[in-house]
Amino acid sequence: MSGAVHCLWDVKATLGEGALWDAVRRKIWFVDIKGRRIHCCDEDGGARQSWDAPSQIGFLAPSDDGGMVCGLEDGLYRFAENDGAFIALARVEADLPGNRFNDGHVDAAGRLWFGSMDNGESEATGKLYRFDGAGQPARAMDAGYIITNGPAISPDATTLYHTDTLARTIHAFDLGPDGAIHGKRLFVTHEGSGHPDGMAVDAEGYLWVAVFGGWRIDRYDPQGRKVDEVRFPCANITKPAFGGDDLRTVYATTARKGLSEADRLAQPLAGGLFTFRAETPGLPQHALHL
Repeated sequence: MSGAVHCLWDVKATLGEGALWDAVRRKIWFVDIKGRRIHCCDEDGGARQSWDAPSQIGFLAPSDDGGMVCGLEDGLYRFAENDGAFIALARVEADLPGNRFNDGHVDAAGRLWFGSMDNGESEATGKLYRFDGAGQPARAMDAGYIITNGPAISPDATTLYHTDTLARTIHAFDLGPDGAIHGKRLFVTHEGSGHPDGMAVDAEGYLWVAVFGGWRIDRYDPQGRKVDEVRFPCANITKPAFGGDDLRTVYATTARKGLSEADRLAQPLAGGLFTFRAETPGLPQHALHL
């Protein structure tokens, strides 16, 4: 299914997340949620840049004005790459200081899907949101999650996938052209070690799921059957993203969170940004319509 996995940037993120391919600038972006950092580098790992965030940052998403939008603890913000400033865009869950945001995805219509979760990872206060652009409120589309992850959408834009990490399940929803979702159903019950985390869909409609604590990325066919896996030299894999000119280069974030000192010594590259080549290309990265 793929070439050898290697570490592109040994950044040692506490909780790396949100791998994102920027085709315009030919860069890969990602965040360190617990480290409150944004990272960016060239596709070969060069020209590395990092910025501090004012609070835990769950994800980044490109916008159609050429900028970036991110999820901080109290809502959505524009991120200004040139000076590292964060400009408020939409308040979301500002009244829930125990929550934070964890993962996001932009669909082909330019809508942002993202999830919230309990920062203490014990209460089912998390929700799945849809944000249609500046001036619009973020709409809660589903609820009852402790840890949300991985909004991802099928190539024909009719199915939305969403992860309930602690329940070790991935659900599918029917997605309408207006952004409405219905028909929630179980798509995958995770088996084996670890918990399902962030994910991405390839051009054939197969779902690539990072496994936190599982040392791997799993690949599922459109019927929810596991067909392959990619093994990593560290346990906590958090999010894959397809990139490169042919969309066959996979980038994946990882985490040191939850590892003992002995684990960290045994997994010196944990928290790094990894990459490998895939036989099947991914889907283009869309931009949030502002």
